[in-house]
Amino acid sequence: MTIPNLISLFRILLVPIFLVFIINNRFLAGLVVFVLAGLSDAADGMVARLFNQKSRLGSYLDPLADKCLLAAAFICLAAMHIIPVWLTALVITRDILILLGASILFLKNGAYTVKPSVWGKATTFFQLSTIPLVLVEKHFHLFSEYVYVVYGATGTLTVISGLLYIRSWFFTMKNDPKDRR
Repeated sequence: MTIPNLISLFRILLVPIFLVFIINNRFLAGLVVFVLAGLSDAADGMVARLFNQKSRLGSYLDPLADKCLLAAAFICLAAMHIIPVWLTALVITRDILILLGASILFLKNGAYTVKPSVWGKATTFFQLSTIPLVLVEKHFHLFSEYVYVVYGATGTLTVISGLLYIRSWFFTMKNDPKDRR
């Protein structure tokens, strides 16, 4: 067990704490936990690189921790009618499609790594930015005029990156040398 893996586990443990705060309308406390989780995400990557502590377990735990926090945040905030259900459905559907696509390619080829594209990184940035923006708006009543613009941008990027991942998988399957026997 490496230090980055422990940090990722810590981030997973922050998810229920975040949810308790949000469910109890303690948006500032939820924001603090969300930011702490974001900082821990940066910390585990930095520690892994600086101290050469990259591990196979960490390559699964880190994105799992990110997805758990994001999925929990979107689902909880949608259930509370704070974030639109359509946006949450797009975010969750894209993640499920990525997981299914990567699993199929892994089973077919024996090894497959999801390589984040620029679109995927932009999508993740907007998804991660949506939650704190909404929490700031709920607690401080700031940025109300920007929330719907961010929803639109996040939704659009989520659809585009999801479609690009699907296109990439079909290209990968079509060009698999194992199929040219």
